Amino acid sequence: MISARNVTVTRGERHLIDDVSISLSPGTFSIIIGPNGAGKSTLMKVLCGEMTPDQGHVAYGNVDLSVFSPVQLARRRAVLPQSTVLAFPFTALEIVRMGAVAQGSRTPDEQARRALAKVGLNGFEGRAYNMLSGGEQQRVQFARALAQVPLAVENGESRVLLLDEPTSSLDLGHQISVLETAKDFVAAGGTVLAILHDLNLAAEFADQLIVMHRGTVTACGSALETINDETIARVYGVGGAVGRLPADHIAYVLPQARHR
Repeated sequence: MISARNVTVTRGERHLIDDVSISLSPGTFSIIIGPNGAGKSTLMKVLCGEMTPDQGHVAYGNVDLSVFSPVQLARRRAVLPQSTVLAFPFTALEIVRMGAVAQGSRTPDEQARRALAKVGLNGFEGRAYNMLSGGEQQRVQFARALAQVPLAVENGESRVLLLDEPTSSLDLGHQISVLETAKDFVAAGGTVLAILHDLNLAAEFADQLIVMHRGTVTACGSALETINDETIARVYGVGGAVGRLPADHIAYVLPQARHR
């Protein structure tokens, strides 16, 4: 389990996140939603160890995050950042291989090829990364994260995928494919936290939905508990209609309803 307790990050006089407490349990797909500037990416950077909070603390299990070395962290969690800029002409295989090497694999090429296959990029091993489309680059980076945590559970510990907008450059089919792959990781005992802007995909895939607004967590629970007309209006400033069809157990958002 990953737990954040009373986490605050400030820049100048502004709280990027303010007194945030959440828990990410093994076998759970958690998704953060919220408008731009809500603090979603900042929270993820704190959870992965990239950013140190000004107040509060983060723990992996019962161990404070600050205790882990970079190598130890790399073997426990993999991060897909919002964007990745590369200055060197790597191939797709070389990018994904970095994840396998960080995990300590003895067969990094083989592990990287398996990860590329999982994201539907068989045959892309020798392709230059900077010549790929934006969506293909994003899937390569997702494959790198999968290569870094090839097993959802290792040595009795749940491994973690932290995905910052993993579907932002993808068409609908690949959006669903990426999220289904993440869901499979969860089903095998792993822990996943993703940031999404598509509320309907978030409602479909999230076991735990975390709603952020102005640096705070304003709601946390299942989609049916957290996505409603009042939340959409308060957090996004948009009138809409939240329904329960065609699947009663999955909420969906219909922003076009604001024109009624």
